Amino acid sequence: MFDALSDRLEGIFTRLRGRGRLSGDDVDEALREIRLALLQADVNLLVVRDIVSRLRADLIGSDLSHSLTPGQQVVRAVHDELVRVLGGTALKITYASRPPTVVLLAGLQGAGKTTDAAKLARWFKQQGRNPMLVGADLQRPAAVEQLRVLGAQVRVPVFSEPSDPVAVAKSGLSEAARVGRDVVIVDTAGRLTVDAEMMEQVRQISEAVQPHYTFLVIDAMTGQDAVATAEAFHKTLALDGVILNKVDGDARGGAALSVKEVVGRPIAFASTGEKLEDFELFHPDRMAGRILGMGDVLTLIDRAEQAVEREDAEQAMAKLAEGRFGLDDFLAQLQSVKKMGPLSGLIGMLPMVPKELKNAQIDDSAMKPVEAIIHSMTPEERANPAIINGSRRSRIAAGSGTSVQQVNELLERFKQAQAFMRQVPGLAGMARRGSAKSVAKASGKRPAGKRKKRR
Repeated sequence: MFDALSDRLEGIFTRLRGRGRLSGDDVDEALREIRLALLQADVNLLVVRDIVSRLRADLIGSDLSHSLTPGQQVVRAVHDELVRVLGGTALKITYASRPPTVVLLAGLQGAGKTTDAAKLARWFKQQGRNPMLVGADLQRPAAVEQLRVLGAQVRVPVFSEPSDPVAVAKSGLSEAARVGRDVVIVDTAGRLTVDAEMMEQVRQISEAVQPHYTFLVIDAMTGQDAVATAEAFHKTLALDGVILNKVDGDARGGAALSVKEVVGRPIAFASTGEKLEDFELFHPDRMAGRILGMGDVLTLIDRAEQAVEREDAEQAMAKLAEGRFGLDDFLAQLQSVKKMGPLSGLIGMLPMVPKELKNAQIDDSAMKPVEAIIHSMTPEERANPAIINGSRRSRIAAGSGTSVQQVNELLERFKQAQAFMRQVPGLAGMARRGSAKSVAKASGKRPAGKRKKRR
């Protein structure tokens, strides 16, 4: 997302780096370029005018830091403005003092409401909650069945009945209270376009269940149509936030940069892929960092903490330090990385990544030959790759459907990685102490969490 905007802004900042100080002409030139970049990113015209106006006031009307270069001053101003436009801070869910907390999902047909209902249920489970899904979409054939299938995948119960949507929503709320579920997510019907019948139905459901949060599900790929849809729904429902789908497929990002300014409600969650785990709380500051090429290390760490068990990570560190890290361990780490999402997305979260690498089409299937090669080895060979001679390499290549050259390349890279890790200062001491905090401190990252003191 925002690939085109990121490239244009990078070009603007590059041209300013060689300037001695930021003159009025420099500001005018930069703002013209930023305006054009935002318009090409499909940002709403009125929003573009407001952004440029505020940037002009920030860059000309305030005292600029003498410690920053012209390029850095513009980057700082654009970053702060992007954070503000995207919503300022991440949404903090406040749960009802008397459960259940009710969440109502609305949106057009095809926007992804039903899938997002399951994704949101999974997210609430990760927060330690016990959600229930309510299928009030009785308009679309098999909508309730789809919700039941998705609910089973995230292990969340689904309530529905063949009556009318308002009655289903009310009964679902009562059922959740009866069985002790503390969060209720109501999936409602949509239409291909905004119409009076749909709006009246979702309004009646909202009045019946009195939701604590009403989220509108929109498709980022529809651009400014998504913003117009948000305006229409907000007049009826008083939205609390937006769930933005297909952010991984929208290279422009105009909807994300427009919806908060136009509707006055922030993006609450972003769906980054088709899988149920491709769903995260939206952080405006992190997204602003991605747009400006600063990366998003915090989200990368969050994903790593979800994909890798802390105890497994510490055991891997200990094996690395003691020279016992074998190909079985390497395969386990590789599979953990795959759980974090597509490689192209992970690379985009790293700071200072070259443009060529960030825009490269990285095929996750490239990992498959590596997995096949390791699976074709005996347990002894995986534990001690040094014993793999020429005949063993030929056997492994034949068994994995790869070439001897690919086997040689994997073994050589693994050997180099082992040698490098043995040279990392303090690794052995940190591994012996088993301290995730020490490892995080050495790498400049925050720890996964505090461990209980041993008695």
